[in-house]
Amino acid sequence: MAHFLFIHGAWHGGWCFDALAPLLAAHGNTMSAPDLPGMGGTEEELAAVTLAGWADYVADLARAMPSPLILAGHSRGGIVISEVAERIPEQICALVYITAMMLPSGMARTDLKTIFSPNKPFENIISPTPGRGGSVVDKTRAPDIFAQLAPRPMAEAAAARTVAEPAAPRTTPLHLTAERYGRLPRHYVECTEDRTIPLADQQRMIAMQPDTIVHTLESDHSPYLCMPERLTEILAAITG
Repeated sequence: MAHFLFIHGAWHGGWCFDALAPLLAAHGNTMSAPDLPGMGGTEEELAAVTLAGWADYVADLARAMPSPLILAGHSRGGIVISEVAERIPEQICALVYITAMMLPSGMARTDLKTIFSPNKPFENIISPTPGRGGSVVDKTRAPDIFAQLAPRPMAEAAAARTVAEPAAPRTTPLHLTAERYGRLPRHYVECTEDRTIPLADQQRMIAMQPDTIVHTLESDHSPYLCMPERLTEILAAITG
């Protein structure tokens, strides 16, 4: 069986994967889900965060973890796992993008605005921090964008835990090579009811990397909340 290292998305933390731990354990797997450094920090701490720093931090964690290791990223976590894979492909047996940013080399998260369809409901819940070193989301409206299919109290509790997200990683182009990142199997869990990254935009990213293995869930942006059992079934199957 395998050890999963989960990387959370924007404004979230490793806590969002908590429900998966006992479910994966029932299949004989283990998991880790760290909080990325700088999340929810002061303006100075937010401004100091870089995509390279995040990738180095996760790569160091991964080197100490058991094998086989599967690296999974949710949403913005996708850009982090891609950079980690470029650094330590020998430590990783597969990559899993859970309705995540799966970008080709040379592209930054912010470049997707020229490719994605306008998504005003999502954009309208985001605002910059006072010093513009990061951004925050409207905790009252976030449940309808991030987790509309989850039980409402669960979605509201998750939104209440969101924190400031550093700005710089979103503007940093990825640097990936076929020899390192490209040698790893890639899986993409597309979520058909996602209001954060709509299905058409997920499929645009998949089309840019056509060797990706695709799995489909009738889920919102947070399958770890609304259907953790179904998500776990996919993850367990990938270990095979």
